[in-house]
Amino acid sequence: MKQKYFLAIDIGASSGRHIVGYEDSGKVVTDEVYRFPNGAKTDNGRLVWDTDALYENVLSGIKAAFIRYPNIQSLAIDTWGVDYVLLDGDEPILPCFSYRDTRTVKALPAVHAVVPYETLYKKTGIQFQPFNTVYQLYDDLSEGRLQKATDFLMLPEYLNYRLTGVKMKEFTDATTTGLVNAETGAFDGDIIRALNFPAHLFKELVPPGTVVGNLLPDVAAAVGGQATVVTCASHDTASAVEGIPMDTNQPYISSGTWSLLGIKTEKALTDDVSRKENWSNEGGIGYVRYQKNIMGLWLVQRLQKELCPEKSFSQIAEEASLSDYTGYVDVDDERFFSPESMVAAFDSCFEKSERPKKDADYFRCAYVSLALGYKKSLEELQKNIGGKFDALYIVGGGAKNKFLNKLTEDYCKIKVIALPIEATAIGNLKIQIKRGK
Repeated sequence: MKQKYFLAIDIGASSGRHIVGYEDSGKVVTDEVYRFPNGAKTDNGRLVWDTDALYENVLSGIKAAFIRYPNIQSLAIDTWGVDYVLLDGDEPILPCFSYRDTRTVKALPAVHAVVPYETLYKKTGIQFQPFNTVYQLYDDLSEGRLQKATDFLMLPEYLNYRLTGVKMKEFTDATTTGLVNAETGAFDGDIIRALNFPAHLFKELVPPGTVVGNLLPDVAAAVGGQATVVTCASHDTASAVEGIPMDTNQPYISSGTWSLLGIKTEKALTDDVSRKENWSNEGGIGYVRYQKNIMGLWLVQRLQKELCPEKSFSQIAEEASLSDYTGYVDVDDERFFSPESMVAAFDSCFEKSERPKKDADYFRCAYVSLALGYKKSLEELQKNIGGKFDALYIVGGGAKNKFLNKLTEDYCKIKVIALPIEATAIGNLKIQIKRGK
């Protein structure tokens, strides 16, 4: 029987990778064939995504995959959530804003004046983040961009459209918008009408594993092959959770630029405690991801860029482990979200005499603070859902950080199972392989 190959295109806020996978004796075997850097850029004082560069890298990676594996059955794209492209027919309405841009400052009180956050949470179960799609769309409405929009596509959906010509909206990524009803699993018409959003933008949602279409002829010619494009769990954290090999349901951290800490639940928890503690209920495959966004390795990435760009993250972690600095910060303080200087953001948390002195002190402070953030969230999680946890699974780039894993185990007093695997790509591939059987 001819081996079937599948391509996962996993794009994060700081890098993207193309990973070919196939099933062998019930296990998913992977081969990374292409990797590229990613990041928001400044354009006229705004933080935006270069969608053309993203698309060109998607094409280059598909071409690299076909060179090595001519028989690719299907491909699927996942990215971070929240961000999207507006379309006027076939033309994108640019720029495509980054969630780290500050454009929603005015939209937040305006949205809540129409639909109080308590109501938004009760309906959608999505934690408050100033960059949630609902606030970004309201800024678009205020600035006149929605008036000519025929479609709004989350980034994976937009890239699928560029590849196939088909506009299709996928469930898991849609839940990150703050506009999907937690009970029905469809866009919430009451919220959409109250905010005066054009109803035609909010089309039916399809589940992971749905066929989008074949590559357009010119795309197939450019990449050197033909494959079916399908939806995976296109929010990268949703695919990552699918990729974690758990024997029993235990909490997880998808550790990258953000740390997403959560657990699978049967239904959304939209009670007042969950709202006040800012827990989210996002889409999974037959379950809800009850989870919380924690600032994550963004802190370390920005410190490294500012203090010692020549050092590897493994060297940084090693030096941090030797520091005797004892200070820590609240990693979810808004001052760390998008500062001009991450060093200055850390310094602002301490009296001058108590500030970190050496580079290694800053990094130790960041790692310790992350572990303490995990501890706080785990305690909340245990209280909110009941029961006791036996282990904490960590996947993503942060799973390779032995120092952070040790701190997490020590502070959280839980067995850490660190899996330095491409969990998101594996989850993406599992969905494709299941569909292809």
